[in-house]
Amino acid sequence: MKPNIRIASGQGFWGDLIDAPVYQVFSGPIDYLVMDYLAEVTMSILKKQQLRDPKLGYAKDIPGLMKKILPECKKRNIKIITNGGGVNPLGCAEAVLEVAKELGITVKIAVVTGDDILGSLDELVASGSELRNMETGEPITVVKDKILSANTYFGAFPIVEGLEKGADIVITGRTTDTGLTLAPMIYEFGWAKDDYNKLSAGTIAGHILECGMQATGGNFLGDWQSVENFEKPGFPICEAYPDGTFYITKHESLGGKVSVATVSEQLLYEIGDPKQYITPDCVADFTSIKLEQEGKDRVKVHSITGSAATPFYKVSCAYADGYSAFGQLTYSWPLALTKAKKADEILRRRLKNLGLKFDEMRTEFAGYNACHGPIAKELDEDSINEITMRIGVRGKDKKAIERFGMEIAPLILTGPPAVTGFAGGRPKPQDVVAYWPALIEKDQVTPQVTVMEVKP
Repeated sequence: MKPNIRIASGQGFWGDLIDAPVYQVFSGPIDYLVMDYLAEVTMSILKKQQLRDPKLGYAKDIPGLMKKILPECKKRNIKIITNGGGVNPLGCAEAVLEVAKELGITVKIAVVTGDDILGSLDELVASGSELRNMETGEPITVVKDKILSANTYFGAFPIVEGLEKGADIVITGRTTDTGLTLAPMIYEFGWAKDDYNKLSAGTIAGHILECGMQATGGNFLGDWQSVENFEKPGFPICEAYPDGTFYITKHESLGGKVSVATVSEQLLYEIGDPKQYITPDCVADFTSIKLEQEGKDRVKVHSITGSAATPFYKVSCAYADGYSAFGQLTYSWPLALTKAKKADEILRRRLKNLGLKFDEMRTEFAGYNACHGPIAKELDEDSINEITMRIGVRGKDKKAIERFGMEIAPLILTGPPAVTGFAGGRPKPQDVVAYWPALIEKDQVTPQVTVMEVKP
């Protein structure tokens, strides 16, 4: 057993800093590179891409990235784990194998599948799974015919199986963000499936790494001016030990900052009940976490406890829910906000006179209340240089959404003065993809691990 392992975060979402994994691989010692590409809406986006081209459906950045890092990772035995396989992890693996073949490198890839239950929905519903919406309680039959994607969140153990089969790279579909980091700890340290305190420690380490630079000073609400070298930031590295203790740090040559404050802020990201952080692997107790600053850019995390996992997997579904469109106009001094509010009033009256109805209509005045909404401070209007009116509608009637798009530009000549900022043509209706979270009993879904290999 290794005395410790260093797990580096390389991506916090699909669209994150594209060179971050390169920095992590080439700037210092690591044993694992983990890359989280999937937000809830990402699966539906990938599904649309796959419907247009069956070879797609995964994070397209991955093959290009592998050209840069694969030779170095093989040379130093750095293993790569990612959920960037999206809705087509086998296709992603084939693309990576093609890269390895071009580079003349032997690579073994483990692919985790089985999370996609879109084709099984009818069978599941018929067998009694209602897949009720976790927020509204409605059964999935309400939207089943409009479902675009349906994926189960697997945990760390299918990844562990891939590592046990000798994989250099593990590519998954919908796997929990935390499972990507927990898996190498289980694999390297031999943690048991019922050692809930250690599984919870690894889960919390994964939670700290899952959003990339957010744990090393990115998007930091505290003393953010003290964060150095945003231009070439260091993403977090977890230095993990067999007893469940770990340290959060970064490569010394890269930017960013690791402090109790930056790590604490990430710990608070997207958690509900802090005593019950539920994953497929365990239930972690965030109130047990102890943090200590052990040096510059080095925070010790320890004393974590947890309990057994629930008998359910979470399921993330996306369904088509009509259309939306957004447009904007900018009004300049004097009385910029007054002009923008009048334009909004005129537009709403015109839409009403046309008899158009929408499920939702929203106006923001950027520069005044777009971020803070109704709690925005009162302003001296004469001190405002410009205000952008951003207005949008959502509804099922595509023609009504199209007509809304036609009513924005006329305000330029038929509304308040000193207006600018209209470019790009009429707003077009965009598909609205809505989110349907649900639970499914674990014995109704089975992960599969397939090993693929290429030799020069």
